Amino acid sequence: MSESKSSNGAGDFIADMVAADIEAGTYGGRVQTRFPPEPNGYLHIGHAKAVTVDFGIAEQFGGICKLRFDDTNPDTEDVEYVDSIIEDIEWLGYEPDEVIYASDYFEDLYEWAVLLIKKGLAYVDDQDGETISAQRGRFGKPGVNSPYRDRSVEENLDLFKRMRDGEFADGERVLRAKIDMSADEMSLRDPVMYRIRHVPHHRTGTKWCIYPNYDWAHGQSDALEHVTHSLCTLEFVSHRPLYDWFLSHLPLPAEQPRQTEFARLELTHTVTSKRRLRKLIEDGIVDGWDDPRMPTLSGLRRRGYPPAAIKNFCRDIGVSRTNSRQSIEELESYVRRELNRTAQRRMGVLHPLKLTLTNWPKDEAGNPVVEYFEVVNNPENPDDGKRKVAFTGDLYIENDDFAEVPPPKFFRLSPGREVRLRGAYFVTATDVVKDADGNVVEVIATYDPETKGGDAPDGRRVKSTMHWVSAPHAVDATVNLYDKLFTADLPGAETGEPLDDLNPNSRETLTGCKVEASLSDVPGGEVVQFERLGYFAKDKLAEMTFHRTVGLRDEWAAIQRRAQKAKKQ
Repeated sequence: MSESKSSNGAGDFIADMVAADIEAGTYGGRVQTRFPPEPNGYLHIGHAKAVTVDFGIAEQFGGICKLRFDDTNPDTEDVEYVDSIIEDIEWLGYEPDEVIYASDYFEDLYEWAVLLIKKGLAYVDDQDGETISAQRGRFGKPGVNSPYRDRSVEENLDLFKRMRDGEFADGERVLRAKIDMSADEMSLRDPVMYRIRHVPHHRTGTKWCIYPNYDWAHGQSDALEHVTHSLCTLEFVSHRPLYDWFLSHLPLPAEQPRQTEFARLELTHTVTSKRRLRKLIEDGIVDGWDDPRMPTLSGLRRRGYPPAAIKNFCRDIGVSRTNSRQSIEELESYVRRELNRTAQRRMGVLHPLKLTLTNWPKDEAGNPVVEYFEVVNNPENPDDGKRKVAFTGDLYIENDDFAEVPPPKFFRLSPGREVRLRGAYFVTATDVVKDADGNVVEVIATYDPETKGGDAPDGRRVKSTMHWVSAPHAVDATVNLYDKLFTADLPGAETGEPLDDLNPNSRETLTGCKVEASLSDVPGGEVVQFERLGYFAKDKLAEMTFHRTVGLRDEWAAIQRRAQKAKKQ
């Protein structure tokens, strides 16, 4: 059989495995996967990889993928997280065959736990969690049997029922599987299956006061749903022996699912721990789960990341059996590439400097004439057409596009120098106006009416083309510029605490920016390219607020060029 390939040429061992199963008739040729998030926070970029694998494998082989919430911990779960996860998956372009919950199976799980007790394979333990943990031993050192391990089946059944009925306080008793306290696999040393928590559940309310642990709920939910391929990230490798042990001792409704692990997605300059992301919110460092600096999918969506770019990135890096860390610049390169193809162009001035053309004509009433130029919306896509942009003798340009005393190799506007205003005319600076502190607040210039459209009939050339906005037609905007949220390539590498590497300058907010009037009509969430400045997403809620998605410069390409140069040396 030929090996399946991901688009970057790497072998896709999961696709190969599924293809082999289909050819062998395993599971009757069925393919069914599931994406099983715990609803205790928002999905992040790492989850995007799991989503594309779970749903992608099902799509590739004509199977189905269900969205199952592993909602077994009422202390941390909330409907808000459920709703956000459903929205994120839809945004990525996937439609689950069904949305289900582990809590749908609470009664089934309870009955199966009773069955294990009757088989002598589970018992109620009165010890607290700290004692149980200490008795488990460590690798190379056997654990210690609980003094309650040999309770009779009858006593265990009675105590487990009373646990369910609410007779005991939180932490007073647990149900444990009875396996082997000297097993090399730590997960097999009598793991806890149920704990008591008198906390309302977001779906079942107060019906239950005992809740299954992840390992007891996960594999059994897979089996009850008839999952064929249970695809997990590598941190669950150590859970697999227990996954298989539980399933091998239960009367399954179909063939036993098979767990297979792959490397999770990690990025440089990024932290995806939900605990630490939650702390960023609680400490007021970011504005919420959807802050555009956050690695959450809702944050990336608000910042303007296209879902196609994220999916293509996850697809192209492929699946692996070993963990690695991808460069965040590589992901940004995918974002930039997608937006270059799809985003319409507009002009905006982030640091406005007034530019006055003294020889611009006026109408009979003495007002500056308004001229309109047709400008291409997206040179990458002719179907996007053109738009009309107003031009007058009163303009705004970028402050750093003018230098009264130009440094070497400065080709933009300076006294006596001629430049092109994008799509309009050649202009030459003749004078400046300064404030009381000596800062230039206005540039005085003239324009050459023979250069309409940006070309000189005599063939002379200029070394710089600058963007601009007509002052009378400009609209005020607020623009947020973002840098990496963490300064270190690997946050916490030196101190052990990733939050020690927070970037105090991860956001710069600019007010009083001047942008084309047409940007008032751009819907919230749409991304446009501010010419020469980068890609910007319009916020859905804040009026005339834009978030810089990525700049125009491809840092990943520069990194690759440096790496190639280093190889040759």
